[in-house]
Amino acid sequence: MAARFRDALNLVSGLTPARLTNGARIWSSYQYSRLRGRPVINGMPLSVSIEPTTSCNLRCPECPSGLRSFTRPTGMLADGLFRSAIDQLASTLNYLTFYFQGEPYLHPSFLNMVSYAGSKGIYTATSTNGHYLRDETARATVESGLDRLIISIDGTTQDTYESYRIGGTLEKVLEGASRVTHYKKKMRASTPHVMFQFLVVKPNEHQIDEARMLARKLGVDELVLKTAQIYNYEQGSDLIPDDPRYSRYRRKDNGTYEIKSSFHNECWRMWQGCVITWDGKVLPCCFDKDGAYAMGDLRKTSFRDIWYGEKYNEFRQSLFRSRSEIEMCRNCTSA
Repeated sequence: MAARFRDALNLVSGLTPARLTNGARIWSSYQYSRLRGRPVINGMPLSVSIEPTTSCNLRCPECPSGLRSFTRPTGMLADGLFRSAIDQLASTLNYLTFYFQGEPYLHPSFLNMVSYAGSKGIYTATSTNGHYLRDETARATVESGLDRLIISIDGTTQDTYESYRIGGTLEKVLEGASRVTHYKKKMRASTPHVMFQFLVVKPNEHQIDEARMLARKLGVDELVLKTAQIYNYEQGSDLIPDDPRYSRYRRKDNGTYEIKSSFHNECWRMWQGCVITWDGKVLPCCFDKDGAYAMGDLRKTSFRDIWYGEKYNEFRQSLFRSRSEIEMCRNCTSA
């Protein structure tokens, strides 16, 4: 609980007057848009996810990176493009996630990017499969000023872990997490806030309590249980947990499945944040894994012009008309 409180304080500490004002403007413009049924944008995004790379060492079955199934270009984020994006967003952006698809630590300049964003007062987070947290990298992670480190651990035994994290080695992940917590203590650092993210699927749901104990043993600050997105869920899947608390889907009387969450013709995500791919495409949402709904290209256009542009507003308007007609929204579990 103390670690969570420190993390929350750390996040709040970055709320400058400019960021607070921007937050109030973007929230109020969203509420006004809902009432009118027409998009009005009066502010910049509060949080952004940026993609260091599409490359990944694992082959997870519900991940485009793991399946090598992208139709969009793959590659690594250029340092100049990254710095340009951050410079455009820094005054109003409060939260930056270094993750969309791929394994961030495969980018050779990843931690330099973290330090650059941190120097602008932006709260930084990343999600990793934990296989590259060798001694020097674990130390550099703490030194970089990264605020939040999310490590995927989807099983407490190798057999269970690799049933989803195909090609992964649980021992490497646990050793990497231990190295990070070791250097935090050694350097008396308050960050990163280290989290184990446990993606609950049918093969591992019986190990949730063991994962909690493992997190405490290794000095991890928090264990987070995450429900899995299943792409072809209608006919069921071997990955859907038996315990309904950990599933995004429910079984109907006819044996097929449906999304549990309600589905409204509105979406706060279209005002709150966006995704920037490794090659500078601005996507409206993290559900757009293959970049089918690119709103613009930062290599050609400023972020502000894309954010306030006609194409983005037309897309926001289409959500008010009918989200169910938008392909990426059909498997969305956000209310």
